[in-house]
Amino acid sequence: MTPYPTNRSSSPPRRRPVRRTAGIALLAAATVLAGTASAIAGPSRTSSTPTASAGSSELSETTRLPDRRSLVVGDRAYAMGDETGLYPASGWHIRGEMGGFWSQPIKLLDGIWFGLDGNWLGKDVAAAKYTSGHGYSRIDYSGSVDVRRTDFVPDGVRATLVGLTLSSSTAKTVKLDVDAHSELMQSYPWDWTTPGAADANLPDTGDYTDGALRFREQGTPSYPNATAHDYAAFVGSSLRPTDHALGPDHRGPQSPAVICPKDGTTPARCDDSLVGKGTGGRLTYDVKLSAGQQKTIWFAVAGSDQGSRAAQREYGKALSNPEKLLRAKTSARQQIDAQSAVDLPGDRLLQQSVEWSKQNLADSVQEAHNLQIRDVNEGKDYPAPAGTVQTARWFGAGFPDYPWLFATDGEYTAFAAVAAGQFDTVKDHLKALRDVSDILNNRSGKVAHEVTPTGSVYFGSNQSAGNTDETVKFPSTVALLWRWTGDNKFRDEMYDFSVRNLQYVYRELDKDGDGWPEGLGNVERTGMGVEKLDNTVYLIRGLTDLADLAASKHDTKVQQWATTRANDLESRFEAQWWVPQAKGYADSIDDPANPANDNTPIFQRHWIGVTPMEAVLDRPGQPASPLASTDHANIALDQRETACYTGEFGLFHTGTGATSDPAGNPGATCDPVVSQVKSERSIFGLNTSIMAVAEGNFGRMGAKQQQAYTTGNARIQLDPSVWETPGAMPEIAPSPDSAANIGRPFYDRSMALQAWGAYGILWPVVHQQLGVDPDLGHGRIAVVPQVPAGQQKVAGSNIRVGRGSIDVSARLTGKALSTDVTVKGVGATLTVGAVLPSGAKVRSVTVDGRSAQYKLVTTTRGTEVQVPAKGSHTELRITLR
Repeated sequence: MTPYPTNRSSSPPRRRPVRRTAGIALLAAATVLAGTASAIAGPSRTSSTPTASAGSSELSETTRLPDRRSLVVGDRAYAMGDETGLYPASGWHIRGEMGGFWSQPIKLLDGIWFGLDGNWLGKDVAAAKYTSGHGYSRIDYSGSVDVRRTDFVPDGVRATLVGLTLSSSTAKTVKLDVDAHSELMQSYPWDWTTPGAADANLPDTGDYTDGALRFREQGTPSYPNATAHDYAAFVGSSLRPTDHALGPDHRGPQSPAVICPKDGTTPARCDDSLVGKGTGGRLTYDVKLSAGQQKTIWFAVAGSDQGSRAAQREYGKALSNPEKLLRAKTSARQQIDAQSAVDLPGDRLLQQSVEWSKQNLADSVQEAHNLQIRDVNEGKDYPAPAGTVQTARWFGAGFPDYPWLFATDGEYTAFAAVAAGQFDTVKDHLKALRDVSDILNNRSGKVAHEVTPTGSVYFGSNQSAGNTDETVKFPSTVALLWRWTGDNKFRDEMYDFSVRNLQYVYRELDKDGDGWPEGLGNVERTGMGVEKLDNTVYLIRGLTDLADLAASKHDTKVQQWATTRANDLESRFEAQWWVPQAKGYADSIDDPANPANDNTPIFQRHWIGVTPMEAVLDRPGQPASPLASTDHANIALDQRETACYTGEFGLFHTGTGATSDPAGNPGATCDPVVSQVKSERSIFGLNTSIMAVAEGNFGRMGAKQQQAYTTGNARIQLDPSVWETPGAMPEIAPSPDSAANIGRPFYDRSMALQAWGAYGILWPVVHQQLGVDPDLGHGRIAVVPQVPAGQQKVAGSNIRVGRGSIDVSARLTGKALSTDVTVKGVGATLTVGAVLPSGAKVRSVTVDGRSAQYKLVTTTRGTEVQVPAKGSHTELRITLR
């Protein structure tokens, strides 16, 4: 996907470069602007494993602000600059153009800059502090006039709002200059595609109209199948300017612009790209300040790909009542904060990561209209569109280079999103994938991999290799949402496509007829066999989930078809894929160098070796359990915890060990197998998430087990000694083979915010530790918590299931184990229980103070005590001996 995860590189080869305290009044716009919400009392800068303090909805940073990226997001717009309020050229898809102000599917501005009496904020007046809030950001400047800048993007509006709150100890009138530089361009084509970004981008024009700057790009690019467009952006304020100017530059302190080279690593910081064709303007205001009084002025950056009038409407919406829009934004984020709220006294850092991961998911939501679906064949073609998707809404994969629709990203992110109660975006994401894929692939069942907001599909058509894993995962994602919501209408809407997904795999991707699917998966490396481990794992899970969906619809034919194939593959899985000498599973089979033997295991130590322990199968009449056998799982997970596979912040992309690759191996050796690839000790949030989930599936929740991986992802999001953007979980952790983003050029970094890392936080806490396991499609739900080793309590409230919610609290104190569950508005049969500590025996069980019948059920998590519950509140008490 990216040049970093090498899940799928969409670029040519290139150098790799807590809970909120009750009573914090963040809902009031004035409070946000004034900044009276308390800053985090959080992670130590010197501690390698900081203990974060629960109790703040803000995170602040004061060091190296020019080197850090800022980000504010709404569903119709977003903006990225640095944490001083300047706008270095950022991103690499269109080199240097992925930052600034965007409204899908177009960019609006390179940036907006503010000067007071000739002194530019962020350059002449230094930023003192940057603050990330839930749905907004804030920058504090100190000077002769104190300035507080608040940025946010109102949902449903194609605009970003910037509020400047000015105060002075003496009465004065200040001259306020506002520079803006346009860059109206679409999100595709990119730098290296044919046609390229330089071909698609036309010169902008600028004028002054009714107190605002207006920028436009109109015309038709010269390449075949290009269409006429009319892009527009407005910049201004509700105040009337006293003066204005127009011209090609107007970048505040970034004038004249330093242009990013086409390739290479110098200069470390630049201002525009070689394909930039924007223009600029300035608005000047006289602002009267009373002594000791604050004055807030709101500015809007708004735009549209539907012409000047549409852009002006968005501009008007944004400036109609900014304070009201800010209150709505913070209120919506408070509601998200209140869902799946957790209390983890034994792991406050993880508790705070749950809080911010929910916000990260909300920050990832994007929407675009009138997507013209065309197969651009990995950037080689630009055909006429095959059809139109009127509206698409999705979890953007990562900012700034991947804020668009991906299949594999969204399927992993869905697990985090349902645990956070964010059901609607999961539904929208799946619908968008189906709609795009059916147009692109003529209803073949194949799922498109990478879809830009213009509708251009870079990879994943019938004519390209595509990624097998995301086609086989689609039915499982539908089943996941159905189980958490009981939404049969949604199941029915997605059912036909889900059936066609797996029929496509067997029709097109099993040429040798052995049942193991062929094609690309999450990892693409030289020497891999045609049949990949993760594709196999997720196909088996997809078949079992499709069988469950089919049974619920009384579709006996599909149920039997899927069940037969799942049982066949599962019965042969361990014998085919387990590699004893490696203490793990083969990454692939079907050696391309030995076509006569298509069952040759190939072991390369990639992270996908963990997927057999991560993917859980729902089998009728049996406890849900991972594909991997318990014996092999524990051996493999022990091995992955070693220094060959795990670093400070989580799981390596490719572990270390003996190799024939000329690059050699700088790390430890933990097995005798000689691989054909070099190690890649880059730590991705996704890889670490997979490991955290796998550990929890087998009840391995100790400090060196699941907690090591949840802590790794939480630290890159929340530890000031590690983070780049406070509260945002990045794509890649600082690792031996991936330098920290903060030290890289802005146009050569991994993502500042990547959605799928939340999988390794929210799912382990809500589903595994709190034990919330809905199966509302079948009218039942289980709540069977497991208190992590070394801790005494885990609790959660307002966990959304269906149209209701669940509160759960679990405690382990001495010989007493308790689970309290309250169910609100969930009409389902309830089972309540607890996972016993290893080796513990039951002396007695009571429910609501009375002796109760119970079952002991052996699962991969351990021995579970289970009791049927009645009523809305259940108190389970287990005395151990």
